[in-house]
Amino acid sequence: MRWSQINVTAALALAALQAGCAVGPDYTRPDIALPAQWTQAPLSASGSGASASLDAWWRGFDDPTLDELMSEAAARNTDVASAKAKIREARATRREAEASLWPSATGSASASETGPRGGSSATAAATTASSAPYEAGFDASWELDLFGGKQRDLEAAAAGEQAAEEDLRSTLLTLVGDVGADYAEARGYQARIALAERTVTSQRRTADLTRVKFEAGAASGADAAKADAQAASTAADIPTYLAGYAEAVHRLSVLTGQAPGALFRRMDAVRAIPAPRKPLPAGVPANLLSRRPDVRAAERRVAQATAKIGVAEAARYPDVSLTGTLTTAASRPGDLLRASSVSWSWGPSASFTLFDGGKLVAERDVAQAQRDEYLVAWRASALAAMEDVENALVSLKQEGRRAKQLAASVDGYRKAAELSRTQYQAGKASFLDVLDAERSQYSAEDALIQSRVAQTKDYIALAKALGGGWDDPVDASRPEVADDDMGPRLRIQPATP
Repeated sequence: MRWSQINVTAALALAALQAGCAVGPDYTRPDIALPAQWTQAPLSASGSGASASLDAWWRGFDDPTLDELMSEAAARNTDVASAKAKIREARATRREAEASLWPSATGSASASETGPRGGSSATAAATTASSAPYEAGFDASWELDLFGGKQRDLEAAAAGEQAAEEDLRSTLLTLVGDVGADYAEARGYQARIALAERTVTSQRRTADLTRVKFEAGAASGADAAKADAQAASTAADIPTYLAGYAEAVHRLSVLTGQAPGALFRRMDAVRAIPAPRKPLPAGVPANLLSRRPDVRAAERRVAQATAKIGVAEAARYPDVSLTGTLTTAASRPGDLLRASSVSWSWGPSASFTLFDGGKLVAERDVAQAQRDEYLVAWRASALAAMEDVENALVSLKQEGRRAKQLAASVDGYRKAAELSRTQYQAGKASFLDVLDAERSQYSAEDALIQSRVAQTKDYIALAKALGGGWDDPVDASRPEVADDDMGPRLRIQPATP
């Protein structure tokens, strides 16, 4: 066998060894004991008919304005843009880890001109003849991954990329939930403003009637004053509701990546409070491990931390590299490629730590402790996800019961107010009865509006807790700033502020 064949065989053997060896723990997906069903019976279990899909759950509200706001938020929200940038960062880190598995090569070239520095012409001629003003070289090196440290680093980078992608999905899930909740708040304030205005109008009519009766001697001046005071008290609620409405619209505008006042014109067209039409499919607790992006992201970070243990463990073993050098030197450019001008060398090299006071072992122990931290964080995220679902289930169920009772209360107080006004006009009831009935009707109707908003927000909270969010494809490859001119150019001094 020729020497070149021996070299090739040795290189192939080293490459095979590099591909087949690994140190550190192999990752296994963690598990956690979960109950077979929810403590709070899901609404879909007791209801009849079809269930709403967790994908784009807000479309079940049948509100075109809300649909538009969801799309705008997904496209322009600043938190989403930041999550996209982190994905690009993670992808670049993964490519960097991939590149470290391959050989690296560098080239060099130089040309110089020398002249005599004095002395005899014979000495100058000898100096010129021995110099080589033209040189070129090629250096290559390949750090062999004999113990799998670089492969573990690539595993960690790939898991980090997957975690960043799940973080984007989690950001979108939170975003659509916030948009839905703030939209319901805004519509709720519109309804409360309208209720207050209607009630003020009704109470002022009662005050007018009281003044007429007072002028006729059928009512006291105190009754007329109380009627005016009640109308003013109700009217005083309107500025508070207007402020709440403005804050909700401001928040919606910022969530969609716009200035706080950008959505007032679109939101001024009053629409009903979005109400859920179909129950959500709660499934079983085990589904959360695959549906919740924050839980999936936490699991990927456990995988990333596990791979980093292998990176730290591999650092304790020798580093073996193959290096090669090819150089040529000549007095004329045309002679650079002549065999007599070319020299080369190649061979393996190894380096290893003889003593470091336990530093590398400590770094491995740090990596193991960090893996445990991420494992506990994953368990905590799974338990928190379950808690979110249980809380949303019970809140939605109990708020539904409360809303039914409030609706019955509104019907009763409305009838009582109408009857009290009729009897007061006929002189069969006191003004205090009218005053109390109108105040109770207004309070009950306002509480019912707030309960309907709470129901919608609880429904949204349940959709978020179950992992329902934005499932349309999101392009994370487009940067916020297009750095087109990256090549060499004349430096322009940046403007100073």
